[in-house]
Amino acid sequence: MTSIETMRSNVDQVLDLVAGRRMAVLTGAGISTDSGIPDYRGPSSPPRNPMTYQQFVGDAEFRQRYWARNHVGWRRMDAARANAGHRALARLERAGVVGGVITQNVDLLHTKAGSRRVIDLHGTYARVRCLACEALTSRMTLAERLEAANPGFAESVTDGLEVAPDADAVVDDTAGFRMVDCERCGGMLKPDIVYFGENVPKARVAHAYELVDAAEVLLAAGSSLTVMSGLRFVRHAAKSGRPVIIVNRGHTRGDELATVTVHAGCSELLTALADSLS
Repeated sequence: MTSIETMRSNVDQVLDLVAGRRMAVLTGAGISTDSGIPDYRGPSSPPRNPMTYQQFVGDAEFRQRYWARNHVGWRRMDAARANAGHRALARLERAGVVGGVITQNVDLLHTKAGSRRVIDLHGTYARVRCLACEALTSRMTLAERLEAANPGFAESVTDGLEVAPDADAVVDDTAGFRMVDCERCGGMLKPDIVYFGENVPKARVAHAYELVDAAEVLLAAGSSLTVMSGLRFVRHAAKSGRPVIIVNRGHTRGDELATVTVHAGCSELLTALADSLS
């Protein structure tokens, strides 16, 4: 079977489940790779060691290294543009096929693509929270303060850098980087992102469950479903009798729960789906 025939067969399988039904969508890092943002666990991804909450709050040197790398990396993420997969989901939402998107990504690309109902399960790169007083500020505002404290740092280390899915850039020399604290209370600042070892806010999780329960099908796209924060929604949908469609390059932890599993890129499959349904 040719690649075109295989894709058509995959689309037909998905259409058989989706036709006349409303979908909830769960996305992971794999949907953003076509926007130049690498994933964590794709077939060709190098080994990664994402930062934990305990490392960030418990080790000043680690925190300094993180902010130095993020000071460079967040700009790359901010400049990223939505790809065909993001745009296809926005089209499907406008057509009434998709009720909303739960994303494990922090890149805001679903919002940039025009999706209106997006649950940013793990937060976003674009905000910073004070761990003492809970004050929220924009990442751009913090960038201006960090640039004032470290003039020219970002420009000096931008050549050929790789940026991880959490906006962390690979920068080796960070020893001289100066951090800044909350302007309101002097507390520790942290990106408004849920790190490993940290819980997703309960209200956000409840909202995501409501979105799944309001739909008749769950589509998981671009996630290995390795961590429970995403897998729980697949388990919930399957337990409640809702069909589960998984689209991912490579196997996932939820494959045994899927009604249909498609080992393919998100952009191609979702675009073909949107062309058929919107």
